[in-house]
Order: sequence, then structure tokens, then C-alpha cells
Amino acid sequence: MFSTPRPLGIAALLLATSGWGGMFLVSKGVLQHVDPVWFTLIRYSLSGLVFVALLAPRGASAWGRLRRHAVPLALRGLAGFGVFSVMLLVGLSHSVPSHGAIIMATVPMTTQLLRWALDGVRPARSALLTAALALAGVVVVSGVLFTEGDAAGSTAFGDAVALVGTVGWIVYTRGAARFTELDVIEYTALTVLASWPLLLLGAVIATALGLASVPSGPAVALSWHALLYVGLVSSAISILAFNYGVRALGSVAATAFLNFVPVSALLMSIALGKPPAANELAGMAMVVGALLIHTAAGRPAAAPVRKAVDVRQRCGTCSATP
Repeated sequence: MFSTPRPLGIAALLLATSGWGGMFLVSKGVLQHVDPVWFTLIRYSLSGLVFVALLAPRGASAWGRLRRHAVPLALRGLAGFGVFSVMLLVGLSHSVPSHGAIIMATVPMTTQLLRWALDGVRPARSALLTAALALAGVVVVSGVLFTEGDAAGSTAFGDAVALVGTVGWIVYTRGAARFTELDVIEYTALTVLASWPLLLLGAVIATALGLASVPSGPAVALSWHALLYVGLVSSAISILAFNYGVRALGSVAATAFLNFVPVSALLMSIALGKPPAANELAGMAMVVGALLIHTAAGRPAAAPVRKAVDVRQRCGTCSATP
């Protein structure tokens, strides 16, 4: 078996996180013409075409797995591609792109808290402290502490909606452990395809209830390039590149690259002539610092284990206990 080259893994992770950072900047403009529910449906309709093309060479086996696991795959996809995407876009419509990117970087810490609530696995003290630091960073970024009662200057509502929406993505990623027979491409592709009818049904129901509106032809025409970017780059290529990077560097190291999502979004904003405010820089530093500490604390201590193995090999049957 050939190992995945580390340099290519690093390049893939930088590609993925840059694609996600750019997604927030691009999506903000689209939301002026297309509401979040239909935006989500269009986004995953485009990425679904990419995944169909990836599954086609695999023959009937992949489609057989889709039929066997259609319902649980659809529910996981609904959480990750429906709840998460819609709430993230709703939050973005009341906030700014850099805030959404920073909130995305809190996912590893939020995952630990949700695992504690659902599985009873208490996080280490360092994980709790980094989660608190990341949440404090989000509060600082939102500007709620600096508006002095002026709600117009705060993005707290939008940031809170986006933060709650990340739970949907965590539920989706936790579901991958249940489908051990699926590789990363199959799990991603089949959850997109299985959940697509539910995304369509949700868009129709939301429209009937007056909660969403079907985008007009001119609106889609104005945003087609941005929709294409989000659907193909952020929702297909970035996901596949991230999975490739996980295989090359491992999940712990790959998680650290989520730091680059808010960094890339802020750099792109600066390039577009929108420098960040002081509270945004401070909050980003808190979130990125929390993720770095969280990743370092979760890194396995490989050297001591290797040393213990060497001792066992030299000692033969001698006991490893004191």
C-alpha cells in the first residue's frame, strides 16, 4: 500500500481551507439575490453532479450501499448539508464573512462538548478551557461587547445562529463512524445524494409557508459564478481535498489547518479593501489560539510509547510496571 505524500497532503489542506474561507466572502453577495434555503439546494445540486461522476466508475456496488442505508444517510446529510448550511447562511445574512469563518474554526472544540453531552465522555480540562476561550473569541468578534446598546453595530444574532448551526455539521461527521464499509468519498457522496430529496422537500415547504422564496431567473443569472464556486469548489473539491489531507497527515494535524479558514477569509477581505476591526483581530486570535492549544493537547505522545516498546523488546519478559 502506497502512503499519501505529506507535501501533497499539506497542499490539499491549504486548498480546502482556502476554498472554505472564500466561500463566506462569495456567499455574502449571493444572499442579496438568493435566500439561504434555495441557495443550499442549488449548492448541493451542483456538488451532487460531481459526486455522481466520482461514483460512476465504481459500478453498482456504491448504489447498492445507497439503497441499503438510504434513510440514515439521508438524515446525516440533512443535518450536515441542510441544517448546517441553512443556519450558516442565515447567520451570514445578519453578519459578515470573516465572522462565519471564525465560527467554523470552533467546530473541534464544540465537538468535544457535544460528545460529553451525548456520550458521557468528559473532555480533558484543556479541552474545556479551549472551548471557553473559543466561545469568548466568538463573542469578541461579534462586537456585542463594543456596541454600547446600539444593536445595529452588533452581529451577535447572526453569529449565534451560525454557531448553533455548527451542531448540524458535528452530527454529520459523527455519523461517519457508523458506516465503516464506506470510504470517505462514498460517505460524502452518498449523504449528499440521499439527502437531496429532503433538501428539495424542505425548500418547497419553506416556500409554501412563506419562509423562503424561489429565486428568479435574473437573480440566479446575477449570481451564477458565485453559485458555481460554492457548489463545485467549497462543497465538492474542498471536502475531497480535506479528506485527502486527513489521510496524509492524520485527523489531529488536519484539524489544525482549520486555523487557516478565518485567516484566509480575513486576508481576502483585506485584499478587497475591507480591513478587519480591532475586535475582529482580537477575537480571531483567541479562536485560532484555542484551536492550536486544543490540537496540541490532543496530539498523542508518540515518543514515550515508542520508548516503552523498545524497553519491552530489550527486556523480553520483564514487567513494564514499577
